[in-house]
Amino acid sequence: MAAQAPLAAAAPPSPWPAVAGTAVLLTAIISVLLTAFAWPSVRSSVHDVPIAVAGPATAVEQVSTALAQRLPDGFEITEVAGTAAAERLIRDREVYGAIDVSSGAPQVIMASAASAAVAQTLQGIATALGQAQAQGTGTKVVVRDLVALPAGDPRGAGLAAGALPLVMGGLLAALLLSRLVRGTARRVTGALVFAITGGLAVAAILQFWFGSLDGAYWANSGAISLAIAATSLSILGLESLLGYAGLGLGAAVMMLIGNPLSGAATAPEMLPGWSGALGQLLPPGAEASCCAPPRSSTATAPLTPSSSWSPGSRSV
Repeated sequence: MAAQAPLAAAAPPSPWPAVAGTAVLLTAIISVLLTAFAWPSVRSSVHDVPIAVAGPATAVEQVSTALAQRLPDGFEITEVAGTAAAERLIRDREVYGAIDVSSGAPQVIMASAASAAVAQTLQGIATALGQAQAQGTGTKVVVRDLVALPAGDPRGAGLAAGALPLVMGGLLAALLLSRLVRGTARRVTGALVFAITGGLAVAAILQFWFGSLDGAYWANSGAISLAIAATSLSILGLESLLGYAGLGLGAAVMMLIGNPLSGAATAPEMLPGWSGALGQLLPPGAEASCCAPPRSSTATAPLTPSSSWSPGSRSV
């Protein structure tokens, strides 16, 4: 009978320097993740947010001066003559809202569908204006939400929470297609087919189940499909050029730069420094902009001004 081969010796424990190095690496990774996702939110503030001020030149100048004193560099102001011009700028996505002093009673017009955070700031401004009016003429400041969020999701939570799954969907599509499908044409076709079916599914969930979207379903699903395709095709292109390194680079750019800087939870203008503009150049930022509820709904009834904003604060 042949002698039995000796059992392989058990692998020795890893050296302590390897353990320490792994712990240091993990610490670096979690620090990068925290910085990437928390820094934009912590440092978000009102700066260069485009709004309109409607009314006579003298009144517009007074309002602009008051805003500059209360929130220095907070707003980029477009002067218009009347209410209709201000509303047109809001519907065309040129501004987030307007302060209208063109008639006897001042009013603040906002579009919460564009950014709930900016809308909250405008409501706070309305509160401050109302206090000033109460001490003077006693005229009440009216707040109108020209383009409100859908009634099924009045806080816009569905769209904000859906930004990350859309990015992850594009990443997973690129990963699976690059590993399971051979041939450039077939990979691109697979990515496009997934973008269409994924867009239809996501739009149906957000619109018919969560109530986070309104408007035309086919237009919404088309916008979401383009967003998914932009992410997956970009990463597939990097993978074809750089191999595994391309997949890692694409994932890092989309997850650590594109998603945190997309402005989906606030607005690109509220992100610190140049980061909001950078985020809009990447697929997650473009996705957050194109998938926002359209500014084409009818005006809602006047709202009661909120007192959650303290005059002089730059944070929201």
